[in-house]
Amino acid sequence: MDFSPLYISLKTAGLATVITFILGIYAARFICKLKKYQGFIDGIITLPLVLPPTVVGFFLLLFLGKNSFIGQFLAVFDINIIFSWSATVITAVVVSFPLMYRTTRGAFEQIDKDLIFAARTLGMSEEKIFWKIILPLAKSGILAGAILSFARALGEFGATIMLAGNIPGKTQTMSTAIYSAVQANDQEAAFVWAGIIIIVSLMVMVLMNYWLKQQQKVNS
Repeated sequence: MDFSPLYISLKTAGLATVITFILGIYAARFICKLKKYQGFIDGIITLPLVLPPTVVGFFLLLFLGKNSFIGQFLAVFDINIIFSWSATVITAVVVSFPLMYRTTRGAFEQIDKDLIFAARTLGMSEEKIFWKIILPLAKSGILAGAILSFARALGEFGATIMLAGNIPGKTQTMSTAIYSAVQANDQEAAFVWAGIIIIVSLMVMVLMNYWLKQQQKVNS
């Protein structure tokens, strides 16, 4: 049995989680500091979370396809995103980013504002407050967001098959491998891949819950 879908899925979800981890933290910080249009921008950022994945994939095709401005620009350098491994990472980032952003923003908003006001009174810069106070206090929520993003990226299907396709050994993830197995009436392979996804996702969630409980004990 070819286990390349497992490797591709883990590699894709891992890189996507690193990207969403960084972008999610800075996006949450940016939105929390906004005074105007916060709700509108928040809605745009969160939109991929509620849209059907195929719709997300369709718009990614419009933005990154060969006929788009970005696609034509990349073609100058002989770069094609469609049906490449990079496409699997992009779709995983887009669909998992809202989870990281929302969880991180919620963690930021739960921090006692008096601590931040006290730090400003003592002359700390906004950058130091962010790195020395906000991030350490919000670390549980941030980690939870990263784990949820990883789990979401691992199981992504709709947008991936639209943008990256289902090329064995190149863009075929575990989710698309299940789709191929069902199409070929290979129930055994479908059960194997479905079981692997369930086991990996469950392990991730159990580890997250264990870590959060340990953090609660430390903080209590």
